Amino acid sequence: MKTYNILFLCTHNSARSILGEAIASTDASGKLIGYSAGSTPGTSVNPIAKKIAIKLGYDAKKLYSKSWDEFAKSDSPQMDFIITVCDNAAKEVCPVWVGHPATAHWGFPDPSESSGSEADKEKAFNEVAMGLTRRIQLLTSLPIDKLDHLSLTSKLKEIHRNAT
Repeated sequence: MKTYNILFLCTHNSARSILGEAIASTDASGKLIGYSAGSTPGTSVNPIAKKIAIKLGYDAKKLYSKSWDEFAKSDSPQMDFIITVCDNAAKEVCPVWVGHPATAHWGFPDPSESSGSEADKEKAFNEVAMGLTRRIQLLTSLPIDKLDHLSLTSKLKEIHRNAT
């Protein structure tokens, strides 16, 4: 079975994009290899995002904030899909990606900005994780290998509209 590389982008690469990387990589279909990056990466991964990723079975050693420049290099893994998960990253000028992957914006509120009790904060992270899981499941249910670039881009955008 062919696998597809998917890169999740956010500004700081500490919460939403990290969750996308972990969820895509641990999805039962086995079709995706998840990656994540940020335009201005933070110094650490949010502890709640890290907890969720590890609970999914994702390797804790892979959980670190990194720049999207790492994935614009000629020797980087070639991405099939690029998904922005925060509004700021969606508005920024991204690097030119090798292979011109299908792109879309799947915006989610920043769970690290949630307030209240620890349970309230975990609930906000879990809501983002559930939203990403749903979209990733919809993506992996597509006949990806049979769709052209324009159709894939359209389907990625449709997935977000239909999953909300």
